[in-house]
Amino acid sequence: MRKIAFSLALFLSVNTIYAQQPDLVKYANTLQGTNSKYEISWGNVNPITSLPFAMNAWTAQTNKQGEGFKYQWETKSIRGFEQTHQCSPWVSDYAVFSLMPVTGKLVVNQDARAATFDHKNEIGRPNYYKVRLDNGITTEISPTQRGAHLRFTFPKGGAYIILDGYTKMSAVKIFPKERKITGWVNNVRWAPAGFKSYFVIVFDKPFEDYGTWENKHDSISNKNLTGEGEGVGAYIKFKDGAVVQAKVASSYIGPEQAEVTFDRELGDKKSFDDTRNAAFKVWNDLFNRVLVEGGTEEERATFYSCMFRANLFSHEFFEYGSDGKPHYYSPYDGKIHDGFMYTDNGFWDTFRAQFPLNCILHPTMQGQYCEALLNAYDQMGWLPAWSQPGETGGMLGNHAISLLTDAWVKGIRTFDPNRALKAYFHEATNKGPWGSANGRPWWKDYWTIGYIPYPQSQGSVGQTLESAYDDFCGYQLAKQTGNSFYEGIFSKPMYNYKNLWDPTTKFMRGRGEDGTFASNFDPLDWGGPYTEGNAWHWVWSVFHDTQGLINLFGSDRAFTAKLDSVFTLPNTIKVGGYGQVIHEMTEMKLGNMGQYAQGNEPIHHMIYLYDYAGQPWKAQQHIREVMDKLYNSTENGYPGDEDEGQMSSWYVLSAMGIYSVCPGTDQYVIGSPEFNKMTITMENGKKFVIEASNNSKQNVYIQSGTLNGKVYNHNWIKYSDINNGGILHFEMGDKPNTNRGILQVDKPFSLSAKGPF
Repeated sequence: MRKIAFSLALFLSVNTIYAQQPDLVKYANTLQGTNSKYEISWGNVNPITSLPFAMNAWTAQTNKQGEGFKYQWETKSIRGFEQTHQCSPWVSDYAVFSLMPVTGKLVVNQDARAATFDHKNEIGRPNYYKVRLDNGITTEISPTQRGAHLRFTFPKGGAYIILDGYTKMSAVKIFPKERKITGWVNNVRWAPAGFKSYFVIVFDKPFEDYGTWENKHDSISNKNLTGEGEGVGAYIKFKDGAVVQAKVASSYIGPEQAEVTFDRELGDKKSFDDTRNAAFKVWNDLFNRVLVEGGTEEERATFYSCMFRANLFSHEFFEYGSDGKPHYYSPYDGKIHDGFMYTDNGFWDTFRAQFPLNCILHPTMQGQYCEALLNAYDQMGWLPAWSQPGETGGMLGNHAISLLTDAWVKGIRTFDPNRALKAYFHEATNKGPWGSANGRPWWKDYWTIGYIPYPQSQGSVGQTLESAYDDFCGYQLAKQTGNSFYEGIFSKPMYNYKNLWDPTTKFMRGRGEDGTFASNFDPLDWGGPYTEGNAWHWVWSVFHDTQGLINLFGSDRAFTAKLDSVFTLPNTIKVGGYGQVIHEMTEMKLGNMGQYAQGNEPIHHMIYLYDYAGQPWKAQQHIREVMDKLYNSTENGYPGDEDEGQMSSWYVLSAMGIYSVCPGTDQYVIGSPEFNKMTITMENGKKFVIEASNNSKQNVYIQSGTLNGKVYNHNWIKYSDINNGGILHFEMGDKPNTNRGILQVDKPFSLSAKGPF
């Protein structure tokens, strides 16, 4: 009987082990891409710990408080561990406060309290950050959706934690008996005047001493329980050698909501390890929904590190009330509303891949996001373009319509399309009061002469091309929903890209109001009519009508020859209108792939255009080269700014073997899978499997393909095929199959090709 019981126990134990998901979190390095500076970017990211799309993230802070870089790999000291929402060092952070452990005597000044460290004593995982400072203090952080759990291990000789109010106004209140600090910070650049982030922090050890201070003059008020003013913070002292846990939660709604969130997210977390394990499960569940097989350890590390970054932005800006329902403080009108809100995203970067990846992995969230976009329009009178957390108007294009249309054509239909079209029409026929992407610059010229003029508008080529694409999205949404009025309005300007085509040079060029092209043209010159690029980068930005662009070139052969030239040209930099070398130029040169500039968004889709012109094998070769050469899992892991998940989403989709050349259609264009097998578990529970037999670094070329057992030669796959589950199988080889994927029916959608839309 005992043998039977033992055998049954062993059987259950073994099956429990096999039933467990593999640990994929171990592959994701949150220090990837942190070795950046003004002159060059290997990612321009912080080693944050966060849950997917969380309202708050936390990061180590090596640099001074304020604008710019928070954490730089080359800086050898840490001055705080802070709540952060920063999209990029090129935009401000907001709702920031920090905690810094100090040993020895009490030191509050951010420079004086900074402690040196070695990267070999630093661990960055999605669910867990740890660093041992050279002074013997160890700090650990694990996240919740709107808070964090921290653990500080002190050596003998004094144990203090400094709460720094960062910049602008702040307030604190200390409750020694409850081992608690509450307060707020209002550091923000783009938000209503009344903006505050309220926080509550509860410690698990009693206070031996406490007080308030302010970071302008570093004045200390011992035993003071409350403080309010510019840079006001608090300090607390613990027993020598203490191990102190701190639970933190925040709210934009008010102090009561901060307490509700604290109880909801941290109330059941009795120990730091409880929070760490819960965060591990969230990330590991997500990573196992995109399960890769094959490849090297480094390729898996690169993939899951990118998966981490691809699932951080946009941030949730809503909170759950005591009734369990979502509501939010609006960063646009400063009022409290029911429902969902998302923020911290620049659509110029992310409409290309990050949101199309969300449609695959997070369609429910994408549906919430679409409704939030239209709510934002109601609250500020404009569709968002770059929120941080309110609208900045940064970069170019009116790409909210891309997100809305892309969701609709993929069956994510949570919003009123007529409401969306009305909002977009307003966006396309007005210029907003701030930023180049708040409304449309020179919109009257765009609608009358068919382009945005140069030099009246710097970056005019990019503005015109992306406006034409956005107008296609407006046309597409109108056509799909039977709105003939807006379909008619947008049916003409979506072809405005043709008005910048110069048949003599075969480039898109800046053009004056009188119709003349700008003089002294050199396609290698950066700037002027080209935003963060040159003519070689921007000629390809006709996402919705690649066939129309091919027609302008004259033939598939002429088009692919031009594509080839991007890689065969020398990587010469000409600063042009910028007048100086900017980091994007340096990154292109270091990439050493001719004029190809993976480090910035305008060219992200370019390689896939070979699929439209009868030479898909060239896309397959170049895509794999970019993935293998320009990405890795280290601090130098990206070829440029990571940009709210876009750079990572490009890699994740490309590693799947697909890419979203034209969001607003239901097609993903096929490249070359990085792994032997990838199993994507959709939100509906169905599994879509991508197999690549005989795959290797040499065998990058697709020899043949099947979809659910049937021969598949198309250079595209529909979203519905992915969402419904199935098997996309490829046989790979080391030589191109020049007979596959070359028929007209195999080409992805283009307006001029009269495709299925």
